Amino acid sequence: MDAMSENDVTTRSNRGQWENAVEGRPELSASFSSREEAIDQGRATADGLGSRHLVEDAEPTGAVTDED
Repeated sequence: MDAMSENDVTTRSNRGQWENAVEGRPELSASFSSREEAIDQGRATADGLGSRHLVEDAEPTGAVTDED
């Protein structure tokens, strides 16, 4: 995989939520409850920054996350 560049957006699963991480711009990172919402927003953020959008597919774990 290519090295991440400044402003690249990565959408990934993180403990039952989906998050968009912006390389070098943590203030632009955000979490979402659905994969689709995270991907849509990640694509829009990358488009606005003129950068790449990458989606990391998560392996299903079968784990149930707390709702608290």
